[in-house]
Amino acid sequence: MKMKEIRELTDAELNNKLSELLKAKLNLKIQSQTGQLEKTSAAKKLRHDVARVKTEQKIRLAKANG
Repeated sequence: MKMKEIRELTDAELNNKLSELLKAKLNLKIQSQTGQLEKTSAAKKLRHDVARVKTEQKIRLAKANG
């Protein structure tokens, strides 16, 4: 997911996206521990997406607070 796509989301959609990404990250972690994970790069991509969403949330919070 690119920052341009993230910036177009509303606050509620950002929260939903973050929860979806965290659930997917948990699933990948479980797959990794059980030896079922085929694409190890998927975990890295999810970590980066989570960071992008959190960054956008912090930017919006800073703008709202002044």
